[in-house]
Amino acid sequence: MGIPYPTGEALTCQQIRELDVLAIEHVGIPGLVLMENAGRAAAEFIYGTLVNPPAERVLILCGPGNNGGDGFVIARHLYNAEVPVQVVLAAPPEKSSGDAGVNLRILDRMRLAFTRAFEPAGLEAARQAASQAHVIVDALLGTGSTGAPRGAVAGLIEAANAAPQARRIAIDIPSGLDADRGEVREPCFRADGTVTMVAPKVGFQTPVGRRFAGRVVVVDIGLPYDLVPGRQSSTPGT
Repeated sequence: MGIPYPTGEALTCQQIRELDVLAIEHVGIPGLVLMENAGRAAAEFIYGTLVNPPAERVLILCGPGNNGGDGFVIARHLYNAEVPVQVVLAAPPEKSSGDAGVNLRILDRMRLAFTRAFEPAGLEAARQAASQAHVIVDALLGTGSTGAPRGAVAGLIEAANAAPQARRIAIDIPSGLDADRGEVREPCFRADGTVTMVAPKVGFQTPVGRRFAGRVVVVDIGLPYDLVPGRQSSTPGT
């Protein structure tokens, strides 16, 4: 039985960024810890959707930012649980810096192979993998992204959306969805479910947002509960 996490009110991307700053700079929780908590929670949710974990192929699409870093953490935990995982890089490894870079280097030292979708042959290999995947995880773009997806990211989203049998799970937000306005910037990842961090995003409440986000699951990443707007203590008298 997991620790309960009563969700608060829907938040904007700016509010989420401000909470991250509070957690890291004022409370003193390292960003690496927040990323680990986010990725571990998402991995546990994904694992719970698998009918036969050792036989189901999970394709994890990773961008160069912190959203991709969450994907690297997810890959590590699923790999350790003996789930067949394939990690796809939308950008060269050196583009993943900071906490995301740390988690990418861990995967490299674990000798996980990467599909390099920023190269033409790698993008084609990723398309082939998507056509055979049971689950496709979108860890490409996060709440800080602006504009329509381009290049390899766009190609990977299109491949994921065209996958005939895969369940599609977005991490934090579906790539291409404006999480504040609930507007789509094509191509946009069409998620069956979205594992979002800390709180629902306001854009998920629009008809378009609901259609692209699918089932929304909110997970805890370790922020003090009284920092999150709308969070209420579940303990009587507190």
